[in-house]
Formats: sequence, structure tokens, C-alpha cells
Amino acid sequence: QVQLVESGGGLVQAGGSLRLSCAASGGTLSSNTMGWFRQAPGTEREFVGGISRSGLSTYYAESVKGRFTISRDVAKNTVYLQMNSLKPEDTAAYYCARRSSRYISTRASDYDDWGQGTQVTVSS
Repeated sequence: QVQLVESGGGLVQAGGSLRLSCAASGGTLSSNTMGWFRQAPGTEREFVGGISRSGLSTYYAESVKGRFTISRDVAKNTVYLQMNSLKPEDTAAYYCARRSSRYISTRASDYDDWGQGTQVTVSS
């Protein structure tokens, strides 16, 4: 089982930036497709974006496209979510997840392991 630990969340003003990290142990990123999801209170977990197992493909939800960027550092076994131009509606707990398939999925149920989440709060 791969263990995932997110960090980097916090409170930021609208228009600001944050970078979330997801450190993996017990497995290598190059063997896993990684996804980022978020969940606000009273809502379902929502796909934010993902990076394929090869690292060559990324895919984003329309709501964050052009503002968020996913990258990875294989040597550090870490995936990042760079969030720019943050909006109050981006406020949520953010989770990273992994699946062994080479394809990015937007469905939370397709991912096998999850981190504990990190809170992002964007003030207006």
C-alpha cells in the first residue's frame, strides 16, 4: 500500500497562490497515476486534476484549467499542485490519490489510496 501525505494548505486571499505537495512512500510515482481532488463541506469529492503514470499527460477540471498546474518530482517521489489566482470557491480540503492504471480518471472511486487531506481556505 502506498502512503500519501499532503502538505502546503493554508489561508490565502483571493488572487493569491499556494502550492500543495503530496509525498508518497511505499511506492514510486512512476508506477502510479496521481490525482488531486477537493471536497467542501456538504459536497461530494470533486476531481481537480491528474498526472499520468508516465508523467507526460495532465488533465484538469474546467473550473481550475489555466489556474492550477500539476507537476511531479520523481527523485523526491512527490507530486505538486500549484494553485494560482485562487478564488473563494476554491476553498476545500484537498486530497491526493493514486491509481496503478496509466490513465487519469476523474472518478474518485477509481483511485486506490488517498492522503489525509490538507485544508485550503481562500478569503474574499
